[in-house]
Amino acid sequence: MWEYSEKLKDHFYNPRNVGEIENPDVEVQVGSLTCGDALRLMLKLDEHQRIVDAKFQTFGCGSAIASASALTEMIIGKTLDEAARITHRDIAEYLGGLPEEKIHCSVMGHEALEKAIALYRGERASEEDLEEGRIVCRCFGVTDTKIRRIVKENRLRTVQEVTNYTKAGGGCMSCHPQIEDIIAEVWGELREKGEEAAAPRPRLTNIQKIAMIQEALEKEIAPALRADGGDVELIDVDGDRVQVALRGACADCPASKLTVKSVIEAKLHELVSDSLVVEEVEA
Repeated sequence: MWEYSEKLKDHFYNPRNVGEIENPDVEVQVGSLTCGDALRLMLKLDEHQRIVDAKFQTFGCGSAIASASALTEMIIGKTLDEAARITHRDIAEYLGGLPEEKIHCSVMGHEALEKAIALYRGERASEEDLEEGRIVCRCFGVTDTKIRRIVKENRLRTVQEVTNYTKAGGGCMSCHPQIEDIIAEVWGELREKGEEAAAPRPRLTNIQKIAMIQEALEKEIAPALRADGGDVELIDVDGDRVQVALRGACADCPASKLTVKSVIEAKLHELVSDSLVVEEVEA
């Protein structure tokens, strides 16, 4: 059973900015109804290229709806340059995390945003411009070009990871050998260029995750906080949501939110998992 954050469930049950914009400055569609997920994104901008309105229509699961809703909230009020810096990981983090099997939903939102910005700037011929390439996964219409791009951008190493990010391989599975070949080709190219990243971390059980979080807090994070009269206590771990309480000088510090995100969360990303989202609670 997948674990969903309360924020994700709220964006599913109460999606923001659903609908249409009359005469939008840019409108794009990604995905396909045939493949089970599709997203239509519309933007309205002012004279300074600031997004003043964003609306969406989507066909897909609860995570797809929540991801599109979160995306529109994140980009309204931002300039195109600011919006262009948003990644699919930012969308997932905004929602309090996504199950690994649903990462493709935030990827779809990010692809829609990328396509909208490119189209507005005249970097693509038309909004119907499709990612060229040979269809590898016929169940979901995913091309080799897209798989190669996603593998490279996210340093994916397994077919399951590719499925999580693109849905490719999630149907009849006959394309798995082709996906494995693409993964091998990409990593071969990365090795030749000296860009090969470290091996991915093994998937953790909940018990292992909690133990590693506790160890990181005690050995790597708390000593630095104690040196300034503060401290941190682990309160709960719910999926990828880590709840902590700041103690001592940190509890009343105006920069407590910065400490939680820039110190605690950043260190846990480095030592445990980059999917963790740290929240401060009173306990």
